[in-house]
Amino acid sequence: MNELLAFGLMAFTSFLTLLNPFGTMPVFMAMTKELGAKERRRTATKAIFVAFITLMIFAFSGNILFDFFGISVNSLRMVGGIIFFLMGMDMLQARLTKTKIDKSNVKEYVDDISVTPLGIPMICGPGAITNAIVLMRDASSYEMKITLIVSIMLVLFITLMILWSSSKVLKVLGETGNKVLLRLMGLIVMVIAVEFFFSGLTPVLRGIIAPEAY
Repeated sequence: MNELLAFGLMAFTSFLTLLNPFGTMPVFMAMTKELGAKERRRTATKAIFVAFITLMIFAFSGNILFDFFGISVNSLRMVGGIIFFLMGMDMLQARLTKTKIDKSNVKEYVDDISVTPLGIPMICGPGAITNAIVLMRDASSYEMKITLIVSIMLVLFITLMILWSSSKVLKVLGETGNKVLLRLMGLIVMVIAVEFFFSGLTPVLRGIIAPEAY
C-alpha cells in the first residue's frame, strides 16, 4: 500500500511539474483572446482531451511506436523546442493578439489550436510523453497502472480548471496588462524552447562524436 501511494504521489507531482498548467495559461489566454467564453472553454476541453489521448497512446505503446518509426525522445524534444521558439517569437512581437477570427471560422480555429500547439506540445510535451512511457514501464502491477492513469487524469483536470479560469484573469489584466504579460511569457517560452532543443540535441551530438559510449 505504501509503495502504491509513493508511486501515485511521484506520478502526480512529476506530471504536474511537466504539464505546468500555470505556464500554459498565458499562451492559452493569448491564443484565445478573440474567442468568446464558451469557445474558450471548448478549446481548453478539447486540448485536454487531445493531451490525455496522446499520453495514453504513448504510455501503452510508446516504446513500440518509437522503435517502429525509428525515432527517439530526443528528436521529439528538438521539434518541440522549434515549435516553442516560433510561438514565443510571435508572442514577443504580440502577433497572437492581432489575430482576428471571423465567426464562420471559429470552429475551424478552435479545432486547429486545441490539437496543436495547445494539446501537443504545450500541454502534452516531450517531457510528459517520456514520463508516461517510463512510469508505465515501471508500473509492475495493474493497481500501479490504474494509479498512474488516475494521476494523469487528476493533473489534466487541474489544468482544465486553470485554463477555464483564464477568462477572469483576462478581465483583471485588461488590454495593456495582457500585452505586457504576453511579451514577458513570450520571452520565457523562447528560453524554454532553447532548453528543450539543446536537451534533445546534446545526447544526439554525444552519440555522433562518441558512439562507442552509447
